[in-house]
Amino acid sequence: YAPDSDDPNKSARNAVDVTPPDSNARTRVHEYGGGAVTMGQNSVFYSDFVSQRVFQLDVSSSNTNNAKARAVSPPVENARFRFADGVYDEVNERLLLVREDHTLADPKDVVNQVVSLRTNTDEDEDEDEDESWNKEESEDRMTVLATGRDFYAAPRLSPDGTQLAYMAWNHPNMPWDATELRIRSITNDDTDDAAADADAADTSTHTLVAGADQDTSILQPVWHPDTGDLYYISDQSGYYNIYRHKKNGSGGDSCCVLEMDHDFGGSAPGWALGQQGFCFLNDGRLCAHYKKDGHSRLVVANVVQDPDGPATQVQEYGMDDGLPMQFGGIVAGDHKHDLFFIGGSPSTPTTIYRWNLEQRGPAVPLASSSTLSFPPEMISVPQQIEFPTTLGTAYGYYYPPCNGNFQCTDSEETPPLLVKAHGGPTACTGTSFNAGIQYWTSRGFAVLDVDYGGSTGYGREYRRRLRGSWGIVDIDDVCAGANYLVEQNLADPNRLCIDGGSAGGYTTLGALAFRTVFSAGCSLYGIGDLTALAGDTHKFESRYLDGLVGPYPQDEAVYKERSPIESVDTLSCPILLLQGAEDKVVPPNQAIQMHAALLQKQIPTCLKIYESEQHGFRQAKNIEDALDSELAFYGRVFGIAIPNAIPLHIDNMPDEQS
Repeated sequence: YAPDSDDPNKSARNAVDVTPPDSNARTRVHEYGGGAVTMGQNSVFYSDFVSQRVFQLDVSSSNTNNAKARAVSPPVENARFRFADGVYDEVNERLLLVREDHTLADPKDVVNQVVSLRTNTDEDEDEDEDESWNKEESEDRMTVLATGRDFYAAPRLSPDGTQLAYMAWNHPNMPWDATELRIRSITNDDTDDAAADADAADTSTHTLVAGADQDTSILQPVWHPDTGDLYYISDQSGYYNIYRHKKNGSGGDSCCVLEMDHDFGGSAPGWALGQQGFCFLNDGRLCAHYKKDGHSRLVVANVVQDPDGPATQVQEYGMDDGLPMQFGGIVAGDHKHDLFFIGGSPSTPTTIYRWNLEQRGPAVPLASSSTLSFPPEMISVPQQIEFPTTLGTAYGYYYPPCNGNFQCTDSEETPPLLVKAHGGPTACTGTSFNAGIQYWTSRGFAVLDVDYGGSTGYGREYRRRLRGSWGIVDIDDVCAGANYLVEQNLADPNRLCIDGGSAGGYTTLGALAFRTVFSAGCSLYGIGDLTALAGDTHKFESRYLDGLVGPYPQDEAVYKERSPIESVDTLSCPILLLQGAEDKVVPPNQAIQMHAALLQKQIPTCLKIYESEQHGFRQAKNIEDALDSELAFYGRVFGIAIPNAIPLHIDNMPDEQS
């Protein structure tokens, strides 16, 4: 937490870590996690990454750094129960949360449900010792409240404690494709909920609020604390707008309260659990945010004055009012005008801020993810660009080279360009401080961070451009972006390279295999074989490709046609492959197979596999090595002299003479 005053335990980032030294607050539900922490009145509950058990910390005392963690979920073998995205029912001392059951390891057999987890225990019982748990009593601690769908998210308890709202969806949909919002009645006694009706937890018996057409994405439900109405985000208007379902209203009885041609809900809604793109002030007003031209905008609106109609007294705030360039995760403070949120800018690492709606003024930083700071002449400030592509217009952020300590030589008319393809692919990029981008711009590279067709934040039609067209639209757009910058004399056509992680790695490999725009590239834990991915990934994404490519194996021919590993004959430029050894999303065999194919064709290539890394590198030494390796790789390929470049052996390329 960020202390209000000086605290001897705070770090250089102005944060105090209250979890035990050997713990890691991170859940593996959906593998991407999110919602690992739940706040109570005087307690914090969190999922521990190694055991995936839920622990409780008493934070009622000012001496929270010595708080002892107490397990409230039972010990299970192989961390087969995973928990996330909960709310705490203070009155009944129970957590209402998503549980993912890995009793059967095959992804198709993993079971997701909404459950309650009792947290009250015998004070004398030392429940963090596994042997003290009685198996029968442990099972009684958990009661299934919603079941029967492939996925669940966002269980939210009504203010009066009588209703539980939640999201659910089935394969092959992803949460940004089609979801349901349902409500069920709930009692104060878990045993009553379980015993009242054998089918009481069956989702199909719960009131369907929205999503009946099976073609609408509904996300982030939250109850209004005063009126008891249920608010949520839906894309039925063509954008993620905010809707209201009246308390005790019938299914489908909803009203759009904040309709705009902008997406609310955050940068990539649906990927992580626990996301919330709007909240309510203590006076009942609605606070939400959206992004426009690369800048976040805060919207504050009265949703109480007209209880049956759209919001009134709508006001917007931005950088001129003291807000950071980008922000999200808004939470209302105890003071009626205080807001807390996470934000940043191209020069500011991700920071927790406090901002007062009445006083305005610069947002007050409370804690930061990093102590890094750089002078302005070292920071490349991005410019959002629009460029023509096959389906109309695509978007991206152009970062020019920037380093106040150096100047370009007269012979350098235009810089080398690194095009970045974000992961997802149903996600987007942003403009907050990104050391991985500033690394390149401070070394003389220009960077284009592309929001290709299929990205979020530009409305439903743009987001759905990838339906059935992954490996076509995204590749067209990254190539079109690079060509556009060449035409604008902002990039050297002979030194164009591309990189991306995960889905962005697939776009990278596809652009190198199926187009001739780029001269080199780097795939970070990327996908080379779509057919292998279709049969070898985790549950959450196991049917994702149905919508992006087509149902498998019916469309196996399309999968092979769009798999870079099947088109090695068209590859002719050097490729660097970086991979985590413990990746469950894109297993290492993808990189290994691609490397073997490149070796066989005598294409310059290098494969690095990082031990103890999963999907996305987290260890500082590996993140640093990955960047340095990529720079050294391009230096060799483009003949750029890189000062203090790390040694890098590139297969099918002679080693440099020392």
